[in-house]
Amino acid sequence: MEKRFKVCYFLNFLGVLAVFFLFVLLFENNVFGRSTQYIKGISTTACYTVIMVASLNLVVGCMGEFSLGHAGFVSVGAYASAIVSNGLAGKGLPDIALFLVALLAGGIAAGMTGVLVGIPALRLRGDYLAIVTIAFAEIIRVLFCNLSITGGGKTMSGILKLSNFYWSFWIMVICITIMYMYVRSRFGRMVKAIREDYIAASASGINVTYYKVLTFTVAAFFAGIGGGVYAHYMTAMIPTNFNFMYSAELLSEVIIGGIGSITGSIIGAAFLSSLPEMMRQFSQYRMLAYSVVLILVMIFKPGGIFGAWEFSLIRVYERLTGRKGGWEKNRKKTEGGE
Repeated sequence: MEKRFKVCYFLNFLGVLAVFFLFVLLFENNVFGRSTQYIKGISTTACYTVIMVASLNLVVGCMGEFSLGHAGFVSVGAYASAIVSNGLAGKGLPDIALFLVALLAGGIAAGMTGVLVGIPALRLRGDYLAIVTIAFAEIIRVLFCNLSITGGGKTMSGILKLSNFYWSFWIMVICITIMYMYVRSRFGRMVKAIREDYIAASASGINVTYYKVLTFTVAAFFAGIGGGVYAHYMTAMIPTNFNFMYSAELLSEVIIGGIGSITGSIIGAAFLSSLPEMMRQFSQYRMLAYSVVLILVMIFKPGGIFGAWEFSLIRVYERLTGRKGGWEKNRKKTEGGE
């Protein structure tokens, strides 16, 4: 099994490299002509949206709770990272170091906010938790509208342009990898046990509140990272961008991609974040098309496009080489001393 995991990690790394160099080839050779920069911008938007949607899927899919305030954590990370990068500008730090420090600050700020919100809120469940998270997001938005350091309700401009597609892509890869490892870890299995049967998990000795707050904090941290990438790409923000509709949009992307599927979050976020931009020339119809896609998916695939399924390159490798199940047989032979 150890060999299987090594092959799996190696194949995943090669797959990520192949996708990255494909984008580099397309963009650097100006394959799309005058639309190249426009498509690169859409791809960058998809990268930070994937981080936000996957982090929300930790709460909705892994933990099984209904959150409608994720935009609040995104805004905390976005404003905190922007304030830190502006404060450290001109201190002699390289742009990439400044960018990473700002993202880390945004993630920590959002994570701390997640702890403060999660401890009292996660004692509630279902509709009650959804209402509390909505209230939290609105409180944050109103607070940012009244702080001078965030623009006082006006546009906060002058944010350093530190983000581009290439950095956004690799930050997305790192965040998705860590979130996937968290879901597959002992902590993720504990949270899934709580999701399946709250009472049975508690009776088995699992500290339900601890694991729920931990997952909520991890999700908030990565939402803050996504917000930091957003801030340093857009270079201007206004608190009304992070309203209830933004949270609902992120949630719809989770549901369409597949609740509990990181693969679904990637595909759903990339597709739905780019769909309105690709239909910008049909501006009066693009929201209609967006709504039609939502309705069709809910009718024909109520569990989302991917459901709880995850794409795996190791399964592709096993099918191509005819070694499906061979790893498990080899493990049993080794354990049996054959």
